[in-house]
Amino acid sequence: MTNDQKALILATVPILKEHGVLLTTHFYTRMFKHNPELKNMFNMGNQQTGKQQTALAMAVLAYAENIANPSVLLPVVDRIGQKHISLDIRPEHYAIVGNHLLASISEVLGDAATPEISEAWKVAYNQLAALMGGHEANLYQDQVLKPNGWTGWRLFKVGRREMESAEICSFYLYPADGGKVPHHKPGQYISIKLFLPQLNISQIRQYSISSAPNDDYYRISVKREAGANVDVNGMISNLLHDEITEGKQVELTSPAGNFTLPDNLDTPVMFISGGVGLTPLMSMVQHLTQKGTKQPITWLHGCRNESVHAFKDNINELAINNSNFNQHIFYDAPSPENIAEDIHDGYLDINRIEDLQHHPQTRYYLCGPSFFIQKQFNDLRESGINADKIFFEEFGPQLLQLN
Repeated sequence: MTNDQKALILATVPILKEHGVLLTTHFYTRMFKHNPELKNMFNMGNQQTGKQQTALAMAVLAYAENIANPSVLLPVVDRIGQKHISLDIRPEHYAIVGNHLLASISEVLGDAATPEISEAWKVAYNQLAALMGGHEANLYQDQVLKPNGWTGWRLFKVGRREMESAEICSFYLYPADGGKVPHHKPGQYISIKLFLPQLNISQIRQYSISSAPNDDYYRISVKREAGANVDVNGMISNLLHDEITEGKQVELTSPAGNFTLPDNLDTPVMFISGGVGLTPLMSMVQHLTQKGTKQPITWLHGCRNESVHAFKDNINELAINNSNFNQHIFYDAPSPENIAEDIHDGYLDINRIEDLQHHPQTRYYLCGPSFFIQKQFNDLRESGINADKIFFEEFGPQLLQLN
């Protein structure tokens, strides 16, 4: 890009700040009108809630603000790239998106979209597509270089189902061809593709792997969504509960995601989870205890009550068998028996744990609803924890800007 083109992109930043969601909403409407087949690839639940439009608007704004040095966005590029390979997005999809995004800029900005601005955004988008495409090509290559690795969609069968709580069911997924699976990094997710009769389209949904890395299977643990107005994501989760029985087959992509434990981690770890947010942390803690780490492990978990507390017995067993493992549980509505077990009453609050230890090198992993992550992050920061020691996984499009 020329310096003049970069200046033109920067000049559109105020417009993107004010009208970015309007632009991205117009873009998605346009793209699905002209390419309705893409509804099978995009999460229509996040479209309905507006989360995807907001996330894209934030990404476009960040790119425009850093157009002089896009390399500062590499952590974001990696996070988005991980999601893209889990959706099996390929270079040809960038051409479709670019066509509709550039047309949307002209249609939304109207006379303000001069030929010079339109050309600058065309060059900028092609630069971004090349950056993303190159990074994703490397990620795809890494997938196939792993033992038992693959790219694209692979057929799996449900070897076992197991209820972990009143509303969370685990599915043990084995390759339908009888082969092995590549070891995932603890904390990663897989994508599953299911046909959703209510919409008459297929939908893709990411679920964290809740088992330790192994050669044979992946385990996902899925919460049933209750209520009269369940969104598309909830429909997929409920479809798994209701229809995907043992022996049924489903399509998966390889494990992806960068909310992971570093290789050869040798520092204290604190896991902080809310509800079904404990699933990626289960993979992490099982991995660490299987390795026999001697570093302190602390787990703080909050949920409504004992009946919905998944993996309670498993985590208690880890606490009994590992002297370096310590846990604190919060129930919104505990029973008298729970309180007798020293379970905290109310919402998870680190400030209510008198003996909570913060070792200088501790890494903190947060997972749960957005408001849960926001509170825990703020409380940790107020306790003097540096932001670069705090890592979080927000289910769905990432909207939190904390680090």
